[in-house]
Amino acid sequence: MTLSVLVADDEPLARRGVTLRLQSHEEFEVIGECSNGGETVEFIKRHNPDLVFLDIQMPVMTGIDVARSLPEHIQPFIIFLTAFDEYLMQAFEVHAIDYLLKPVDEGRFAASLSHAYRVLGTREPSNYSRNLNSFLFKDKNAPTEGLRDFAIRIGRQLHLLPVENVDWIEAYGDYVKIHVGASAHLIRESLNSVEERLTPGAFLRIHRSAIVRLNRIATLSSLPNRDCSVTLVNGTSLRVSRTYSDHLRRLLRKRPGSRTSHFG
Repeated sequence: MTLSVLVADDEPLARRGVTLRLQSHEEFEVIGECSNGGETVEFIKRHNPDLVFLDIQMPVMTGIDVARSLPEHIQPFIIFLTAFDEYLMQAFEVHAIDYLLKPVDEGRFAASLSHAYRVLGTREPSNYSRNLNSFLFKDKNAPTEGLRDFAIRIGRQLHLLPVENVDWIEAYGDYVKIHVGASAHLIRESLNSVEERLTPGAFLRIHRSAIVRLNRIATLSSLPNRDCSVTLVNGTSLRVSRTYSDHLRRLLRKRPGSRTSHFG
């Protein structure tokens, strides 16, 4: 069985990289390439490929918007392409949707193809379509469970870092730095975006550039300018701006087992 493939990415080198890799897999045939979201939607509607390598960040429409724009009866198997770690957890949430993190690893590419061929080869992709639709069209206003893991890269490997292990998070240019004990990991995402996905009540913004896990705070100390500072259980000292200091004091005083003298 030969499967038809569309490669959609706004970077010519990225498209060529996928196409060249597919040449060594005779069960896949590239039938087209697209460089923006609008072209991609029209191509899929016209040719209905079996498999689409779909870049998430594209002009005109994002990869997610492309998938949302497809009619229900046209649901190709999608392997998302992304250079940004913040999209990985979305891919993990729907096990039938695969992803490739740029730069693409050869072993990971082969595993994705194998997965796609196995799903499409069964001629029973209903579970995939159902999971894809639940991911693309889920109610944005519905209550959601807080983020459980961060997807971090160590070398060329992807690892899941449990959120419960995190001490604090800081803004770091176009990234955030996730602090776990003496270690730190960079993720390309804004601090505001991370804050929105954290479990309410477990973390608190203490500065425009810092979020701390509340149960990691050991002491809080007042400073002369109405700011304050917190010391974490691992000894790290962080400044708390006056915007957040009063709210932080109230939360810490309500914490079970807290001693008022430790929290100002």
